[in-house]
Amino acid sequence: MDVIVVGLGAMGSAAVHQLARRGVDVLGLDRHSPPHAFGSSHGETRITRRLTLEGTEYAPSAVRSHEWWRRIEAETGASLLTACGVLNLADRAADVFAVHERAAAAHGIEYELLDAAALRDRFPQFRVADTRVGLLEPGGGFVRPEAAISAQLELAERYGARLRRGERVLAVEAAASAVTVRTDAATYTADQVVLCAGAWLAGLLDDPALARLFGVYRQVLHWFGIEGSGQDFSPERLPAFIWNGVGRADEYFYGFPSVDGATVKVATGQSDHRTADPDALDRAVAEGEADGFHQTMISGRLPGVSARAARSQVCMYTVTPDEAFVIDRLPGRERVLIASPCSGHGFKHSAAIGEALAELVTDGTTTLDLAPFALGRFTR
Repeated sequence: MDVIVVGLGAMGSAAVHQLARRGVDVLGLDRHSPPHAFGSSHGETRITRRLTLEGTEYAPSAVRSHEWWRRIEAETGASLLTACGVLNLADRAADVFAVHERAAAAHGIEYELLDAAALRDRFPQFRVADTRVGLLEPGGGFVRPEAAISAQLELAERYGARLRRGERVLAVEAAASAVTVRTDAATYTADQVVLCAGAWLAGLLDDPALARLFGVYRQVLHWFGIEGSGQDFSPERLPAFIWNGVGRADEYFYGFPSVDGATVKVATGQSDHRTADPDALDRAVAEGEADGFHQTMISGRLPGVSARAARSQVCMYTVTPDEAFVIDRLPGRERVLIASPCSGHGFKHSAAIGEALAELVTDGTTTLDLAPFALGRFTR
């Protein structure tokens, strides 16, 4: 066969879809049955925005992914992208919007800057201090990760891909002429392999120094109840949002409008609880975790959000030292391409990166600039 894709989450489902669309003989493998709740691509919603704080190099893939979400919706009938807007809230003195404004100018992306008075008038769901400012990207919103993965896998099979669910990859062995993938059920050989294994990536690499680049961190998502009818928290009235702290990283959190009319999902990026074994991750959420999150993050900022947690769920971030992606061929094993560590902000880019991976595998070059995500940046 031509290509094996290992891992069928955000990046893998996009890659196998795009490869199959091009007529490539492609096999997709996943240890679970995606979409599933054991990795990094679940939890009902993911923020999608084209103006990203991580850097202007991410804007092209975010813009292209929006185009792909709409195209996939048209082909499958699935509902993937809700363009309710994204509101980024920060302290006026922090000057966190410079990167966003540069990306907007470079790519023609619409946005608005709002002072505290405008925020209170437009979005009374938030209680903001006079020093608060907001950047609103009307074209942003949220993507439904489970639906996006399902739709892309459906299209992949429609275009001829073979998918093996519930099959664990044990080893990837690259030779000069081919790559062999051994699983707990079979052995496969292909011209090239794309590793999109997320938190399980390090376990497939035989280079300890390379494996150490990918840290796996436990993340907790909370759904809190809404006081009253919940209409003010609907996607028609509330954008997805990011609350930046005032000089304190531990005051950062993000959230979404209600998709069920009864709860609001909120979460934060956590850099503790690192694990070397994703299968040993603690997936239980203690009652005190939700209480502490509400008290620290939500109380006094979103007065309409109840302290009652309807549910909580654990997922994982696989994070590189600089929190950027790695999309590159393995040194000395050019038939093996890795594109897995999303570093907590990858889903919004995944549809376009899948396209770029397919281009790289079939043509040797891509329309996206992948140079910022090369492995060589860690060895220079």
